[in-house]
Amino acid sequence: MTRLRPYRSDRGQVTVEFLGMTPLIIVTLVVVWQFVLVGYTFTLAGNAADEAVRAGTAAHPGEREGACQEAGLDKLGDAWRGNADVDCGTGGGYVTADVSLRVPVLFPGTIDFPFTVHGHAGAVEEEDD
Repeated sequence: MTRLRPYRSDRGQVTVEFLGMTPLIIVTLVVVWQFVLVGYTFTLAGNAADEAVRAGTAAHPGEREGACQEAGLDKLGDAWRGNADVDCGTGGGYVTADVSLRVPVLFPGTIDFPFTVHGHAGAVEEEDD
């Protein structure tokens, strides 16, 4: 006579495996989101430089630098505006803007993210009529 093994169910196995993978899934999502913030910061830096130059070329010669810096900071969100540096210059018939933005961290205070993104734009000065 052969002995039969008792019936063993594998119910709940998927739940246990999912719970074991949950930390890895969460870490992956956080890292991906941080890289999204890096990419978005590149977009913001380029746009801020373009806006700054556009405002600088349209302003009167004595007000160019102030208008340029104000426009460069105007459309930045709070997370980027606090760490933004806008440098505007004129010379040789050109207005230039250099924007430096620090990439914000998804969880502020946990780590210091060392990336600073730079944007640059330039345009020809407009003639004053």
